Amino acid sequence: MILAAVTDTLAQIGNPTPEAPPLSNKILQLVNYFTWFMILSGILAITVAGGKFAWEKWTGGAMQSPKMVAGAMIGGVVATSGGTIMNAML
Repeated sequence: MILAAVTDTLAQIGNPTPEAPPLSNKILQLVNYFTWFMILSGILAITVAGGKFAWEKWTGGAMQSPKMVAGAMIGGVVATSGGTIMNAML
């Protein structure tokens, strides 16, 4: 009896249509700017690490730059996969 009343009540609730919030265009523009900045910073980090790698190879110094290159690549993977992970969750 209670189950029938619950199912009857739930059957009367309509399927709401999703609607974007009022400032969604500005938020999406900010996300696009942030994505562009992340791509630019990743390219810059790999370029700087490559230059440092060449300098260390030229002068015979300690090899610290392979860690920098690996860190920049891992950071790029994390930054670019964030959107994919969020889309999969939603």
